[in-house]
Amino acid sequence: MSNSLENKINLTSLIKYTFPTVIMMVFFSLSTIIDGIFVSRYVGSNALSATNIVYPVINILIGISIVFATGGNAIVAKYMGEGKNQEAKETFTLITLSALAVGLIVALLSILFIKNIIYGLGSTDSLYKNSFDYLIVFLIFAPVMIAKLFFDYFLVTAGVPKLGMISSVSGGILNIILDYVLIVVFKMGALGAALATCISYALPAMVGVIYFSKKSNNLCFAKPKFKMKLVLDSCMNGSSEMVTQMSGAVTTFLYNIAMLRFLGEDGVASITIILYVQFLLNSAYIGFTSGVSPRISYNYGSKDKEQIRKLIKYSFIIISLFAIFIFISSRYFSDIIISMFSSKETDLYNITLNGFMIFSFNFLVVGMNIFVSGMFTAFSNGKISATISILRTFILFTLGIIILPQFLGVNGVWLVVPFSEFITLIVSLIFINKYKHIYMYGKKRTNLHLA
Repeated sequence: MSNSLENKINLTSLIKYTFPTVIMMVFFSLSTIIDGIFVSRYVGSNALSATNIVYPVINILIGISIVFATGGNAIVAKYMGEGKNQEAKETFTLITLSALAVGLIVALLSILFIKNIIYGLGSTDSLYKNSFDYLIVFLIFAPVMIAKLFFDYFLVTAGVPKLGMISSVSGGILNIILDYVLIVVFKMGALGAALATCISYALPAMVGVIYFSKKSNNLCFAKPKFKMKLVLDSCMNGSSEMVTQMSGAVTTFLYNIAMLRFLGEDGVASITIILYVQFLLNSAYIGFTSGVSPRISYNYGSKDKEQIRKLIKYSFIIISLFAIFIFISSRYFSDIIISMFSSKETDLYNITLNGFMIFSFNFLVVGMNIFVSGMFTAFSNGKISATISILRTFILFTLGIIILPQFLGVNGVWLVVPFSEFITLIVSLIFINKYKHIYMYGKKRTNLHLA
């Protein structure tokens, strides 16, 4: 069976190849956002705040899946590029089992200490029940969620991104139906929202299990050879994605604390809405990056300098154009987006609209930062990737949320993410220039000058 990663690319073919993974990631984020819309509209802003209170724990579970998926992906795709197909299959299986095992341990520990965790994340007594209902379901379904996300990435590496897209879209449609049935019809509140999302994850997870069980496929399950170094290398290489998720857990907590101080529970609901929108728009960049990364790793393994140069060049063009489109369209349609969560005559709507107009400036640069971090992961340089991630999602964010609100009040809270992303972009550009010849994406040298 031929491997589609071997195909040569141009700008059009790269767009076509990464489109399924963009749709796949967008539908994954839609599952969470649709929950938010139904919860906000049919349960109330307190329930919406409750789901955001416990989302840091869910972030950690997502991070476990992504750290193994992205870190392992680079290793597996590089093996495939080097023609080491059996090693690729064995490594893939080992990493799959490792991701599930770690996720299960974290979920069980979280269930044991769930009450302390919820209150520790800032829940009030009025938010506790909805927080508990939402979180407990995700913890019970943790292996399903981890498998779904993990297989999404490796279906791209296996050369069948359209299969991942179809299964994710189908799961997203199922989620909408279940949200309506469980929240609107059966009045199950936050519990129904969590059940709808987690049940919808089961469909793409099962598709992945079936596909990778077939021995005739390019990438499939094989009897693994336990090599701790491979597991650790995967974790180290994917550490930037874990940093992003772990930092997301911390920054969500800091956001919630800041908003409770300035605007109370309406403030938490407001930042929840904006983080939902950010999650959706960033998922497109993550989808593109996860679609192109296996090709970068594969061609890096096969030492195809020309293909690497084209992949990076075309990726920068696509990301830049998409950033401009997202920034303009998100601001133009901001009232429509926010009104999906809250009626226009409410205080929540006005708070969110004001915040979104400031927050939206980050959409101009966040895509480039996400891609550059993913690019270095694809080159198996987890250190640079993690540096970019921890800078934008934790260090600069924490500095911003400590300093900016002191001078600008609540507007300073909204400015934290744009502040973090713009400064990180400068660092990303420095790394891009420094490593352009090491990873073969820089322009060819000539005897007289750099062409």
